[in-house]
Amino acid sequence: MSVKTPALVELRQAIRPYFEKLESNSKVCVGVSGGADSMALAIVAKLESTNFGLDLIAVIVDHGLQEKSAEVAALTHEKLTKLGYTDVFIGKAIVQLTDGPESSARRARYKVFQQALETYSATTFLLGHTKNDQAEGVLLGLARGSGTKSLSGMEAVSGPFIRPFLNIGREVTEAACREALVEVWSDPHNFNSDFARVRVREKILPLLEEEIGPGIIDALARTAKILREDANALDEWAAAVFSEINPSEIEISTLALLPIAVRSRVLRRAIYAAGAPAGSISAAHLEPIEALVSDWRGQGHTSLPGGVKVCRISGRLSLLQQKPNETEK
Repeated sequence: MSVKTPALVELRQAIRPYFEKLESNSKVCVGVSGGADSMALAIVAKLESTNFGLDLIAVIVDHGLQEKSAEVAALTHEKLTKLGYTDVFIGKAIVQLTDGPESSARRARYKVFQQALETYSATTFLLGHTKNDQAEGVLLGLARGSGTKSLSGMEAVSGPFIRPFLNIGREVTEAACREALVEVWSDPHNFNSDFARVRVREKILPLLEEEIGPGIIDALARTAKILREDANALDEWAAAVFSEINPSEIEISTLALLPIAVRSRVLRRAIYAAGAPAGSISAAHLEPIEALVSDWRGQGHTSLPGGVKVCRISGRLSLLQQKPNETEK
């Protein structure tokens, strides 16, 4: 395998700045599904790890959603061994279909990732998402009427997770695998048009390229970056406001002075602080609470997930969590 072919060089250059920030002997998990993106990640991570003295652990997730998923995991393990990986963690994801197959599988997958981090006392987890994944996510978010947070896509660094290929197209990861003579697995789900992401990838993006012109993926990725910068600034503003208030009794006068984009973030933080489950509050949940601030007509309280109750009393927004056996009055 030549390690200086164009695609491999580009990917090695992409991963290097992240490795430079890690201490020698750091334990680094690498998520590998067997597809081109993750196999390319596994290849270049292994090549670069020796230059930085890093200890790599390949992590394979068996979702159990396909008949031969265990066989795919075993074959991927075999390929990783040939690449020089001595530590390979295979975790079985327990997928509970609560809010759609894609998001449910993602949630289960990240639980396995967290388990691997804890098992190996690792602090870093590499993922092979590309610019194409980012563009697909932006289009899906637009179709669903999402806000800036969702439309801003994935962060290159988010907690322990690092995505070094977010500025690189999928054609490069595929080329890298060919250059390295590594056979990759094609997930049948990636061609199943029952999934919205597949329709975006196989139909919508090519149609946009044909009708509007080339460069759509780059443009959508740039949009995600711009929105992410805006969203981060708004989050920081909201965090500063939140640190100065009593989240269970918020002065309406304080909220009224804030732009709605900041106010909604402060309210969301307060609701979670009151006991709502993480990720459970949508824009639809916030609408009646916003009305308590900006369109007050004496309306009653609003009930939210987690038993959180929000009402306006004496010029304040009151947030409290009702106990399961508490009777509403």
